[in-house]
Amino acid sequence: MDKIIVTIAGFAAILGTAWFFFGKKEEKVQVKDSVDIKVSGGYVPETIVVPKNKTTRINFLRTDKNSCLEEVVLSDFKIKKFLPLNKKVSVEIKPENKGEYDISCAMNMYHGKIIVK
Repeated sequence: MDKIIVTIAGFAAILGTAWFFFGKKEEKVQVKDSVDIKVSGGYVPETIVVPKNKTTRINFLRTDKNSCLEEVVLSDFKIKKFLPLNKKVSVEIKPENKGEYDISCAMNMYHGKIIVK
């Protein structure tokens, strides 16, 4: 009986680990003119899709007191902004090239992504 319980628990642990690493699907949000990103334990939505050669406004609202999330960095666009708690901060980008661009905190611990199509 002990072997059966251990086998079932081991199988459940394997399934849980596989779901944690491989089961998460990245939510992509299509953006026309502007998008609101909530900064709370990361960036929500984590991935946004914006059009090439069009100005897009990204509004960040930090609700997490974590000091790591006090700044947002869009290094490819040479943007670094302080995000005060519970206040909306807007940045505008006009990507000229297709590709993927990173969003991160100043400590590079939290990440998001901008996909330009």
